[in-house]
Amino acid sequence: MKQIKSLGCFFAIIFMVLFTSCADMLMGDEGKYDEEIYLNYKTKTVLELPFDDDWYIVAGGKSLELNHHFMPNRHQRYALDIVHIINRRATTGDGNKNEDYYSFGKRLNAPGDGKIIAMENAIEDNVPGIKNSKQSLGNYIIIDHLNGEFSFMLHLKKNSIIVAVGDTVERGQQVGLAGNSGYSTGPHLHYHLQTTSSLTTGVGLPMQFQNYYTDDFFTERGEPITSQIVRKN
Repeated sequence: MKQIKSLGCFFAIIFMVLFTSCADMLMGDEGKYDEEIYLNYKTKTVLELPFDDDWYIVAGGKSLELNHHFMPNRHQRYALDIVHIINRRATTGDGNKNEDYYSFGKRLNAPGDGKIIAMENAIEDNVPGIKNSKQSLGNYIIIDHLNGEFSFMLHLKKNSIIVAVGDTVERGQQVGLAGNSGYSTGPHLHYHLQTTSSLTTGVGLPMQFQNYYTDDFFTERGEPITSQIVRKN
């Protein structure tokens, strides 16, 4: 249990903040604050958790208390940071190497049907505790779900992505491996859904995943939040 509780502190600096005016970050195109428009948004895409086995939600939810991404940050407001755990632990050994983390090299799948529209696959993985501010997304995949929703999967392992721009993917299809590239201090998956393919101009959307377990209780459709252990049905 101690190992899991420490993860929130360890990953507290993995997010990227883009400093623009509060009005630019919060005010939506309809002249209302994004919280009013999207807080209760219902996902159009049929989403499933993009991994197998047990993963721990380091950050997720619809408040700043639950989710550090929720601060004035339009595109990543509802983002998840997630680590793979075994026996409630995220690491083996001293944690000084990426290979000490159960997340590193773990299979990642497409969360929903769509088309690969952008990716990067050649960024080196970081040494744990040292982030790459110049290439903040690291190795990443952007999926266009062809309905106004776009999935962003960030910080993947170098040379692990097995899809290409233009490929059509199906929900559950392997796309790459979890890594520690970009603005990341330890191996994990950053995932979020937004309204455009441009990271800086899109607005983040809440994500409802289907048919998964939350702390061993079945969830037909839900939104994972910080401190939950989740796994696909």
